[in-house]
Amino acid sequence: MKYLSIILLLTISSKAFCSGSDTLRLSLTDVVEMAKGNSIAAKQAATTKETKYWQWRTYKSNYQPQLSLSGNLPGYSKTSTPVIQPDGSILFQSIHYDNSAVTLNFSQSITATGATIYGMTQMQRFDDFDRNSILYNGVPYAIGFSQPLGQYNSLKWDKKIQPLLYNESKQAFIEAQEQISITVTGYFFDLLLAQVNLQTAENNLTNTQKILKIANLKFQLGKVSKNEILQLQLEQLNAKKAAGTARRDVEIATLNLRSYIGQEGNDKIVLVAPQSISQMTVTSDRVLAEAFANRSDAIAFIRRIAEAKRDVAIAHGQTGLTASLTANLGTTNSATSIPGVFRSPQTQQLLELTFSIPVLDWGRSKAKIKTAEANQQLTEYSVEQDKQTFKQQIVTQVSLFNVMREQLALTAEADSIASEKYKIARDRYVLGDLSITDLSIAFSENDQAQRDYVQSLRDFWSAYYQLRYLSLFDFEKNEKITYK
Repeated sequence: MKYLSIILLLTISSKAFCSGSDTLRLSLTDVVEMAKGNSIAAKQAATTKETKYWQWRTYKSNYQPQLSLSGNLPGYSKTSTPVIQPDGSILFQSIHYDNSAVTLNFSQSITATGATIYGMTQMQRFDDFDRNSILYNGVPYAIGFSQPLGQYNSLKWDKKIQPLLYNESKQAFIEAQEQISITVTGYFFDLLLAQVNLQTAENNLTNTQKILKIANLKFQLGKVSKNEILQLQLEQLNAKKAAGTARRDVEIATLNLRSYIGQEGNDKIVLVAPQSISQMTVTSDRVLAEAFANRSDAIAFIRRIAEAKRDVAIAHGQTGLTASLTANLGTTNSATSIPGVFRSPQTQQLLELTFSIPVLDWGRSKAKIKTAEANQQLTEYSVEQDKQTFKQQIVTQVSLFNVMREQLALTAEADSIASEKYKIARDRYVLGDLSITDLSIAFSENDQAQRDYVQSLRDFWSAYYQLRYLSLFDFEKNEKITYK
């Protein structure tokens, strides 16, 4: 008898709804997959994932050699410029020239020290149209490096933090997919309950009409009172009102579900009630282990502390002694032709050390460092608190899931008993062996048992998908949840 009444009810409902060819029979799994493929939420999650991927690619490119070509072609100008004469007066001199240049640059960053190694070659042409002369100036080659000293090394810290951010975004995408499952499960059971309520109301109306006909015959024979007839008429009116309300609820729930899963058209939707997963075993320790291995929050715990340490490094790098060492070695030459630039070029060299030392800053440097260190300590405390909340949420959800599974079995038994009791009460009333009050009670108990069973199904599957969301692990298949 277990599940008998609800399965029979949904079978009758399916036949009623499927009288035409334009009807969709959908299970919970079907609805979840449709939502993950077509919903706006799924498209938003996919777009966010793609954005994070290209941000990752941008980060990776910072560690690769960079080659660029720059220049100004042409650099034409015809104007006049003020020229100070020996006597201090100003004479506006007409100038007419083209100053074009092209530069090829190569650079490579060194992560460990934050230095940059670079190389370049340059060619410049100057055309003086007033004097009808051409002059070339070039740098056949130049190599050099720039090394910050005592400063914040962004490359080093990015290499620690950016991979965490990227992995966090990948797990966040999986979480977004599982959140879609949770949301669409609510819409699914809204419609399922509405359809069950509609079929229940229609069945009650049909049964009440049949019983009322029998009662009218008994009334004519003097076997029932006028009060019982009035009570049945009231039951009939209530059943008609319930059927009208249920039809409205079905339309609203269908529209909400269709809108969320991105299903277009006017096809009627008939839902198939899912069953429980009896063979699945879930323990708090297992769920916690999977959550800390898979959830984006677990990665965020590590990333937040790394960012706090980075901020301390920034504070140290922006205070106290800061310096930069730059060295350059190459050749340069000027000539009236391009080949002449490369003949016997002159050597160019550069060695430069720049530095800055705060002499009197009234404790500003120390305050910045202490503030960053205090924020790091605060972040560590916050992360520890969030970890405890994270664990408690999972333990609570595991307990809730196990309770919901037990409740589902109990409500299924109650539904079967109420259905059998209703049938017996109906037959007894027809035989004249039951009062109208007891029959009404059997009506109500049967309706409530059916609704309770659907609500228990909803609670169970909502808890199941919430468990998947919190752990990113499929305990039914015993594997990690992944999406392409």
